[in-house]
Amino acid sequence: MSLDSFVWPDNLKRLLPELLEIRRHLHAHPELSGQEYQTAALVAGDLRSHGWDVLEAVGRTGVLAEFGPKTGPLVGLRVDMDALPIEEKTGLSYASKRLGLMHACGHDLHTSIGLGVGRLLSQEENLSARVRLLFQPAEELAQGARWMREDGAINNLNALFGVHVCPSLPVGTIGVRRGLLTAEAGELEIEVIGESGHGARPHQAIDAIWIAARVVSGLQEAISRRLNALNPVVISFGRIEGGKAFNVIADRVRLLGTVRCLDPSLKESLPCWIEEIVQAICSGFGAKAVVRYRRVAPSVYNDPELTSLLENVAISEFGKERVEILEQPSLGAEDFAELLQLVPGTMFRLGVAGSNGCAPLHNGNFCPEESSVGFGIQVIMATLLEWMEKHSN
Repeated sequence: MSLDSFVWPDNLKRLLPELLEIRRHLHAHPELSGQEYQTAALVAGDLRSHGWDVLEAVGRTGVLAEFGPKTGPLVGLRVDMDALPIEEKTGLSYASKRLGLMHACGHDLHTSIGLGVGRLLSQEENLSARVRLLFQPAEELAQGARWMREDGAINNLNALFGVHVCPSLPVGTIGVRRGLLTAEAGELEIEVIGESGHGARPHQAIDAIWIAARVVSGLQEAISRRLNALNPVVISFGRIEGGKAFNVIADRVRLLGTVRCLDPSLKESLPCWIEEIVQAICSGFGAKAVVRYRRVAPSVYNDPELTSLLENVAISEFGKERVEILEQPSLGAEDFAELLQLVPGTMFRLGVAGSNGCAPLHNGNFCPEESSVGFGIQVIMATLLEWMEKHSN
């Protein structure tokens, strides 16, 4: 839904040009997870210049900032800052200047939205609650939220809001969902151990590459025939390592991938189920296997009350046509969930698709409509102020 005829509030209208310049600067200078030093310095400096109390190096490279009365309720907003090891293909004038690095998940927009909210809140007189902004590192590694939590970033928070861009929603709209928003994610590492041999005589060896290929396909087949199709599980391998020479049968292959699951009961048994399948395939061909499973992020569970508040505010402020109820959760992961282990919160989806659509997340052609920055700021500002009004007494 186009924002061409959208009427921006005067205070935001004045800020938007500079916020978009900041967004373009961040986009041109992406930093990987845990290395967001320049991004964090920019964020901290901007917030301090607008009167916020700022702490740096929270969760290693994260930034924490507070504004408002020292007593009373405390509400938070979390945005992430890190980029991805992806080569940009957009051809934008402000495309990444760092070879092989790109903001392909919208975290540059998230950071700019957080700064915009910070600037607007600093102009509000007599806030009825204190606000905490969490600028989080290393979301793409699903570690930054835990780092910040361990450093006390969510201590004493009464509520926490989050935002993530969504390329399947048109700009000028948001998506909301009560309850389960994302899947639990795990990291899967499988080492197939065979025996090396001459490439001309594979019958005298145990070919780890061939068996690893059977593992990849066998797991997909097992999912479709041994698990309930109504409870989706997705296993995707993103890295395969093995072999030393073109004419030597490989004795070891390492597979690295992700596992996504929505069913709370299934996710407990999934690691053992995967190991059982892998061991059966490998032993059937004379190989051994070592299977390692690490839980990366739990599911994001959106607090129904906070989600209803955000939805109602958005409808009241911008119209029902700009709010979409998301019928299905996403199989994507989001370590915002780590923060929700100790504080109620909700995350909404921000539409970023322009008239020609938008490439998917984690794609070198990802090019969100940047006017979504202003709309995201408005949605969050209206929601935070309404939350304060409800909790001021």
